[in-house]
Amino acid sequence: MLIHPVIMSGGSGTRLWPLSRGDYPKQFLKTGGAHSLLQEAVMRLRGGPAFAKPIVTCAEAHRFIIAEQLRALSVSPQTILLEPVPRSTAAVAALACLWLLQNTKEENPLFLLMPTDHAVGDANAFATACVQAAEAALAGYLVTFGVKPTKPEVGYGYIKPGAATGPAYKAEAFVEKPAAKTAAQYVKDGYLWNSGIFLFPAKQALKELTEYVPDVVSAAKAALDKATRDLDFVRLDKESFEKAPAISVDYALMERTKSAAVVPVNMAWSDVGSFQSLWEMGKKDADGNVIEGDAFVEDTRNSLIRSEGRLAVSLGLENTLLVALDDVVLAAPLSRAQEVKSLVEKLKKQGRAEVAHSRRVYRPWGWFESLCEGPRFQVKRLLVEPGARISLQMHHHRSEHWVVVTGSAKVRRDAEELFVYENQSVYLPAGTKHRLANPGKVPLVVIEVQSGTYLGEDDIVRFEDSYGRQ
Repeated sequence: MLIHPVIMSGGSGTRLWPLSRGDYPKQFLKTGGAHSLLQEAVMRLRGGPAFAKPIVTCAEAHRFIIAEQLRALSVSPQTILLEPVPRSTAAVAALACLWLLQNTKEENPLFLLMPTDHAVGDANAFATACVQAAEAALAGYLVTFGVKPTKPEVGYGYIKPGAATGPAYKAEAFVEKPAAKTAAQYVKDGYLWNSGIFLFPAKQALKELTEYVPDVVSAAKAALDKATRDLDFVRLDKESFEKAPAISVDYALMERTKSAAVVPVNMAWSDVGSFQSLWEMGKKDADGNVIEGDAFVEDTRNSLIRSEGRLAVSLGLENTLLVALDDVVLAAPLSRAQEVKSLVEKLKKQGRAEVAHSRRVYRPWGWFESLCEGPRFQVKRLLVEPGARISLQMHHHRSEHWVVVTGSAKVRRDAEELFVYENQSVYLPAGTKHRLANPGKVPLVVIEVQSGTYLGEDDIVRFEDSYGRQ
C-alpha cells in the first residue's frame, strides 16, 4: 500500500502578520522548533505507512524557498507544481489526480492531500490515521481526517460522524464555522473538527470531481497539458488554470459525494491560524508566557512575546501579544488575535509595503536584507548558500562595494575573475558586468554598499542566470 503525499503550500497566513508576509507566509516559519511548518509536514511522512516522494503545489514566487527547505531535509519531491494564480483546494485535488494517473503505473493510486500550515504534535497518531484512511480509501471511500475537539472552537469547521465502516465512519454532515453556542453543542454531540486533510483514491476522486465540478477538472487538465518545465518545477499554464473556479475540496466534493468517510484522530492538531494558537502550542514559563527571541519580561502573565533582531521588554502585561521585528512592532490583546487579518487589509489599502514584504528577501541563491538606507546610498547584507551564485548582471545607475564577512567569494568583474576572502573587498562601478558566487562549503556573508542616483531592485540587466529568471 503506497500513499502519495500531495503537499499544498498555499495560503497567505495574514492572521500571523507581521511574522507571516506575502513573500514569506506562515508555512515557511519556525513556530517554536528547529524546522518550519512545511518541513515538519514533510518530516511527518517519515513514519507509518509507505509514502512515495511528495508532490508539492505552491505559488511561483515561493518555489525557491520550498526547494531550499526540502533540500535542507535531503528530500527530493516527485514534482513541484507551480500555481500561476490561487484557485483553492479542489483544483489542487484535480491536479493531483491527473498527475498521478499520468505519471505512475498504478491503476488507482492513493494520495494524501495535506496543508503545510498546520501543526501536528503526535506524529504516531497521524501515521495510524493514514493507515486507517488508506484502508477505507481502498474500500471505495473518500476520506477526511476528523480531529477530536479539545474545546468548542468557532474558528474551525465540523464533521458529524455516522455509522462505522471498517476503520472509518461515514461522514453524515459537514458544517461551517459555527457560533460559540453551536460549537459547544457540536462538541457535546461528538462532532469532529474538520482538519482539511484528505486521503483519496485518484481514479474515484477524479470521476466525482468531473461529475460535480467539471470546469475545475477541465481547467486543471488544460493547465497540466500545456505546462512547461522550469528547472525542477512544472509551470502550469496560466491562461488555462485561471479558468478554474476557486472552490474548496470540501464544497466541491466532500459535501456532495455519497462516499464520504471520516477517520477520527487525536493528534494534537492545530491549524496555526492565529497568535492565540501559537500561544496555546508554545512552551510556557511559570507565568504562562511564551517567549521567543531576545526578550525581558517583568510582571507579565499569559502573554506571547516574540522578538527578532531587537530587545523586547514588557512590564505589567497580561494576556497580551507583542511581536517586535526590525520593521514592524505589533501589540494587541491575545483575545483579539483573530482581528489581525482585518488589520492587514486596512494596511494594504494604505499601500504599506510591510504587508507583503519583509526586510529579508529570499532568492534562489540565498537572501539579502537592507541594513541602512538614505539619499543615494543603501547598505545590505547578503547570504549566498554554498555552491550558489547570483546572476551575471549589470546596473545602470549604481555602483557596488562588496566586503566579505564570512566565507570566500568568487567574483566576476567584466573579463576578470578573482577570489575575495574574509575582510577583503571589491569595487564594482556602474555599468560593470558582474557576478558573485560561493565556491566554498560554508555560507558566504557579504556586506554590500550601494551608491548612485537610483537604487531600486529593478535596475538589473541579467545576462545569464542559473535559475531561469529574466
